[in-house]
Amino acid sequence: MMNVKMTDTSIRLRSIGGSDLPFLGQVYASTRTEEMKRVPNWSTEMINAFLESQFQLQHEYYQKNYTGGNFWVIEKKGKSIGRLYIHENFQDRGVRIIDITLLPAWRNQGIGQSILRDIMREARELNRPLTIHVESFNPAMQLYKKLGFQKISETNGVYHLLEWKSAVGAETSIIDRQNDYDARFTNTHD
Repeated sequence: MMNVKMTDTSIRLRSIGGSDLPFLGQVYASTRTEEMKRVPNWSTEMINAFLESQFQLQHEYYQKNYTGGNFWVIEKKGKSIGRLYIHENFQDRGVRIIDITLLPAWRNQGIGQSILRDIMREARELNRPLTIHVESFNPAMQLYKKLGFQKISETNGVYHLLEWKSAVGAETSIIDRQNDYDARFTNTHD
């Protein structure tokens, strides 16, 4: 089991349980809000039923296909704010972020970036590349590029497989210095 140490001490990862499914369904639905606005003639009930069924299918798929993965609720100061699913040694090739999603109210505050840097540090310590699939239109794509992820493949022009590999020397120390700065800033101003 992977143990990701959070630089931001107000963030905690907690293993998901059965009672978390409604919350995890909300997190999933939050990623499809804009898409659902473009669906003509669907009632709120139809949209909710669709999103619930899609979440259930995704949840079952992740549980079956990422055996040995870590499935966590992200908490900030005891409040559930998102999910992080990660596999420490996916297909014996590296660390795979299966999913990282924050609820909309918690996005664009540096939380996701801080968590990603912590995962990058863990991947570096394990001496494994870090990968994630990201949709081409996902706003977080810019963050992944900023952090040094590179596109290594593409599926249907939509899903990009991104990879980050630890650099030896200067780049690694930049990440360490940024994590140290973030920890000091977050812990004194949070």
